[in-house]
Amino acid sequence: MWPWLFVAPTLLGLAVFYFWPVIQTAYFSFTTWGVFGGSEFTGLKNWIDLLESGAVPRALVNTLLYTAMVLLGIPISIYIASLLNRPGLRFAAFYRVLFFAPFVSMQAAIALVWGMIFNSQYGILNQFLGIFGIPPVYWTSTEWVALIAIGIVGIWSTLGFNIIILGAGLRSIPAEMYEAARIDGASNWRQLLSITVPLLSPSIFFLTVLSVIRGMELFDLIFIMIGESNPIKGDTQSMVSLFYREAFIGNDKGTGAAIAILLMLIIGLLTVIQFWVQRRWLSFE
Repeated sequence: MWPWLFVAPTLLGLAVFYFWPVIQTAYFSFTTWGVFGGSEFTGLKNWIDLLESGAVPRALVNTLLYTAMVLLGIPISIYIASLLNRPGLRFAAFYRVLFFAPFVSMQAAIALVWGMIFNSQYGILNQFLGIFGIPPVYWTSTEWVALIAIGIVGIWSTLGFNIIILGAGLRSIPAEMYEAARIDGASNWRQLLSITVPLLSPSIFFLTVLSVIRGMELFDLIFIMIGESNPIKGDTQSMVSLFYREAFIGNDKGTGAAIAILLMLIIGLLTVIQFWVQRRWLSFE
């Protein structure tokens, strides 16, 4: 009895603030809402409209592309964490704080700063490229270039957290294993593949799951860097951006709820796949 009493507040909070909203949103996805409120049960109409709409596949592709780019930050983080983990490195703690600072910054602030950097007219990046005679690049007004620019910001903003997690994992690997490998003639590349990556696999798996979830929830960077007046906003929108436009700008709560449930199912499916795949390569030894 006592264990249930101790966990009851947490279970009650989950039921009220998580499970009930999910159930309510699932119900809303089968309804159509009027302009002045009030709903009507319309069955699968919203879901059929989503499947027939070209906006959802495009938004899903954009979201998956961004997520894939963010995942590229993990191998980059492994390399940087290895550099920061070298014995005798001065100011290592300062460097870790420097890398970690963007992660604790507001996404809106990050998007505003990088939006100015990528500005095609007065941005620092184009001014730097102009030194080498490279013409201005329209970073946030060209479809695929804008997606790459947003992916770069996504990688940059998550590097710090990845480095902290991977750095802790690297410090837990016994130095004797590397010494024995060097005595056996193993190259740095072989040590990376045979020692570092296998022993870091729990940390890599943890970061992969988090990166996929965060990537699928992309909204702030697109909303601020691309903007509502940008002609390519429809070609670069993510699933959450599409949900925002349908539910709040278009005032179509039913379709917005269907998009939210669809996104939740996709994230759940990707997470299940990752947990299934990790059985084949995850090592806790």
